[in-house]
Amino acid sequence: MQSTLNATLTVSDKPVVEKQAAVEKQNYRDAMARLGSAVNIITTDGPGGRAGFTASAVCSVTDSPPTLLVCLNRSASVHSAFTQNQVLCVNTLADCHESLSNLFGGKTPMEQRFEAAEWARLATGSPILTNALVSFDCNVTQITSVGTHDILICEAVALRRNDDSHGLVYFDRRYHPLMRQTAC
Repeated sequence: MQSTLNATLTVSDKPVVEKQAAVEKQNYRDAMARLGSAVNIITTDGPGGRAGFTASAVCSVTDSPPTLLVCLNRSASVHSAFTQNQVLCVNTLADCHESLSNLFGGKTPMEQRFEAAEWARLATGSPILTNALVSFDCNVTQITSVGTHDILICEAVALRRNDDSHGLVYFDRRYHPLMRQTAC
């Protein structure tokens, strides 16, 4: 008698899985608007040119090695600069950066975007927003395509923190300041 753990199923033995109805695009977008997230300006510089865009689709992957991911629409005007340069900086915005976020999230010419703030550089040469809450200077180590976007896997090689500022989050299609808690 064969154990059920070692049994091999033939195609006819496999359970029939009915295809579930797909989630409609607008319903998905409306639901995702309820997922609050930090606001970031992602920047790059190198052979592909200097570029930047606003993103909330950023998250930590692992701390060893320190790695995060950034989602970038392949139809975005900045896409080629990021894929050619293979470096970027995730600049997490402070509560005073709402207008800068809008500037980098719109159709403003690239030079005007960068003229609106003060920038520095760390290891990769990507622009670092000098008064960002935190800046993660990264090498892009892998790119994976999913649907309309590329997922950029990025290893942090340097960072800068600003512990004196409050954060900025995007929730329900609006900006909200996020106040730091002070120790009692």
